[in-house]
Parts: sequence; C-alpha cells; structure tokens
Amino acid sequence: MFSMTGYGKAEYNQDGILLTVEIKTVNNRNFDFNAKMPRSFISLEDGVRKTVSKYVNRGRIDLFVNFTDSREKPVYLEVNLEKALSYYNASKLISEKLGIQNDCSVNSLMKLPDVIVDNSVFDSTEIEDILISTVENACEKLNQMRKVEGEKLVADMLERVDNILQTTKKIALRAPLVVAEHKKKLEQRIGDMLGDIKVDETRLLNEVAFYTDKVNIDEELTRLSSHVEQFKQIIKSALPGKKLDFLMQEFNRESNTICSKSNDIEVTSLALSLKNEIEKIREQVQNLE
Repeated sequence: MFSMTGYGKAEYNQDGILLTVEIKTVNNRNFDFNAKMPRSFISLEDGVRKTVSKYVNRGRIDLFVNFTDSREKPVYLEVNLEKALSYYNASKLISEKLGIQNDCSVNSLMKLPDVIVDNSVFDSTEIEDILISTVENACEKLNQMRKVEGEKLVADMLERVDNILQTTKKIALRAPLVVAEHKKKLEQRIGDMLGDIKVDETRLLNEVAFYTDKVNIDEELTRLSSHVEQFKQIIKSALPGKKLDFLMQEFNRESNTICSKSNDIEVTSLALSLKNEIEKIREQVQNLE
C-alpha cells in the first residue's frame, strides 16, 4: 500500500562520474512524469520514464538528474575564423567611428560566442546503464517512504470507517423513535385544536404513514453499512486509490440523503458527523495510489 507522496535520492560517484538522481511525487489522478536532466541525456528520457513507471503507477512525478564528468578525455576545438573576423571588423569600425582605442585581442575574441566551437562528442549511451541503475535506487528509496506513509493512511482510514459504521448504527437506533415522537406530537396538536371532538384515527394513521415514508432512511443506512464492508475489502487490493475514490462519492451521496430527509436534531447531528468523517477519508484517498 503506497501513498502518492514521497521522496527518494540516489548517487553514483565512481571513476570520475558523479551522477545524482532525486525523485519526488505528489498526488495526481494520472501518471504525470516530468524530468529535468542535462540536454545530452534527452535520448535516455524514455528509458528513465519506463523505469519509473515500474515503481509508480500514478501521481505527479518530478525527477532531477545532475551529472558531472571529471574523466580525462580528448577535446576537439574548432575555430570559426569567419565569426572571429566579423567580430574583429566590427571592433575596428567602432574604434574608427567613435575615435576610441581598439583593444580587441586574440584572448577577447576567443571569449565571444561561437568563435571557439567544442566538437567533443559525449555519447550518453555509455552511461545509460549507470543512469538507469541510479534511477532504480532512487525509486526504491522513494517507495520505502511511500509505503510507510501509505500504511499510516490505511490505519487512519480504517479507524474512520469504523466510526462511520458506529454512527450509522446510532442513526438506525434513533430513526424509529423519530416517527413515534412525530405521531405523539401530531396527536397532541390535533387534540389541542379539536378539544373534545374525537380524532379520526384512520386519517391520523395515514398522516403518520406519509411522514414515515418521507423520512425513511433504512435504505441509505443499509447501503452505508455495505459501503463500509466494500471499503475494507478494496483497501486490501492492489492499487485501491481510484476504486476508493469512487466509493467515497457513494458514501457522500448516502449521507447527503440522510441529512435531507432528517427532521430530527439528533439524526441531523449524527449525519453531519458522518459527512465530516467521509470528507476526511476522501481527502486521504486522494493521496493513495
């Protein structure tokens, strides 16, 4: 069980090569991979992406690669004489037109853009295996952290769904009393209005039956209890995040219906407690892979 939030770092430092890979992840509905690495590594990005996808299934992934090559290797420099001549002629023109000394030198020309071109070729494929191995090490450390966070999330969510189940049972105990209290209040109200006139029992029972049907939440309570069992089963499966995200919408729908049907302060208070627990779980599910 993995959280979608984590961080991992790995380093390779051997034979003049220093390679550092850092990877961090945050929650996202899809696999959103972003890599920042030297331009010479562009051809290796696809391999890096595939490697990371073996460890992370969804979330926003930011990967950073820093590379230093201290190995001795031949350097091939080429002088662009046309570019150097253009710079020199420009310096002469400026000197003549402005009447200032021309201090253009070979050293200053060599520092100007594109005068000296480095044609040394770096073959990124020669360190591809090193890069992939270092990325794997970083991903393993990432997943160690994500697993710890994921286990904490699961423990907290299971405690909260148990709270939901207990609250559902309290509502189920209270619901029948609401109808009985309504019948009693209705009888009292009619008695106060009619005085000694006999109450039409059939009409009264019809009114109570109508009210009972209007505020009946048995179906919603049954579904909530069923959702709790489904939650406990799904959370044991691989990659439960998206399934639980959908299930939490169902939790929320049932609690909203209970609130809308409620005509009792105690039931409303319990239903609001339900919604509070459901919202907290929903936020945590958003961060579960």
